[in-house]
Amino acid sequence: DPYISAHATIGDFMAHRSGLPFAAGDDLEDLGFDRTQIIWRLREIPLDAFRASYHYANFGTTIAAQAVAAAAHMPWETLAAQALFEPLGMHSTSARHADYLARPDRAALHAFEEGKFQPLYDRKPDAQAPAGGVSSSVLDMAHWLEFLLTGNGADGKPLASRTALLTALSPHSFSHEPGTLSDRPSFYGYGFNVSINAGGRTTFGHSGAFLLGAGTAFQVLPSADLGIVVLTNGAPVGVPESINASFMDIVQYGKPLRDWYAGYHAQMAGFDKPEGDLAGATPPANPEPADALETYTGHYENPYFGPADITLKGNKLMLTIGPAKEHLALSHWDGETFAVMPRNENAPTGSRSSVKFSVRDHEVGSFTVDYLNKNGLGTWRTDRSNQSR
Repeated sequence: DPYISAHATIGDFMAHRSGLPFAAGDDLEDLGFDRTQIIWRLREIPLDAFRASYHYANFGTTIAAQAVAAAAHMPWETLAAQALFEPLGMHSTSARHADYLARPDRAALHAFEEGKFQPLYDRKPDAQAPAGGVSSSVLDMAHWLEFLLTGNGADGKPLASRTALLTALSPHSFSHEPGTLSDRPSFYGYGFNVSINAGGRTTFGHSGAFLLGAGTAFQVLPSADLGIVVLTNGAPVGVPESINASFMDIVQYGKPLRDWYAGYHAQMAGFDKPEGDLAGATPPANPEPADALETYTGHYENPYFGPADITLKGNKLMLTIGPAKEHLALSHWDGETFAVMPRNENAPTGSRSSVKFSVRDHEVGSFTVDYLNKNGLGTWRTDRSNQSR
């Protein structure tokens, strides 16, 4: 949208009101695209209303950070270290995954699979580092919370003005509009959830997680000059959020007012729901036959996801997509429909998606991958079909 290109501000992306849909770009990250490639490809995504919609997107925050880094003429990771981590004395903090891996004392990520936490994966979040790729310690994060409350660096001198902090921590968009007259709305600032709690006090915070094995949250109560941060190396099940909420209840009311874990755990139960239209489905008992497998092989193009190749290995079709060259085995499902079983940050265990081919006179014109088609961009076409359009 040329109007948005000309008028969108850093704040619009920090407040998730640019019109980008929820989780925009996460699918590209899963396939191995880097930050620059993802931001460039986001122009293909249909947008929602500019400044009149709210959709959380890690790559919205990342776009804002890249704009700041460009103005400073240095990589964002270097800027974050020089402008924030070092002045706050955050010596165990980095926005580079390689630094995390190089630390001799680090927590291994634990995904929640088969009913238990297991250290199965490494999650390299460098592409979205400004939104979810910073590794740190709880003591370093305590310095950061102190900064949010005072604006001061480790030397006690001002690092950010009160005006700048107030702007970042004030509402700029609705993250949850009230459904009834008695509901309290929730807001989003420039990177922070902002709300009014049951006692009428302003509070701000955030939580973040990777299904592959991390769950973190912090909450600040400015009127009490108090903050809490909880870092876990386990997939999101509601633990850090419930600890924070219980702590804030104890501070204000002397005891937890409800079973916070039950509430947050139920809220997050859907995060590990398998992706794809065939997840949990029973294969047809008498499927229609497919064409000869060689019919489906070839090179295909997609303006958002890039090229894809389908090859035949033995008697099995393989789909290869993305810079990471992810190989997905295609299993025949019914007629011109095949199934793939992806596994990544946004496709939990048990995910199964259709790959539907458009075939005419034994020639494939295109195929659509359901789990990658949330924004209507999951169709790859042959060079011939692109020309015929």
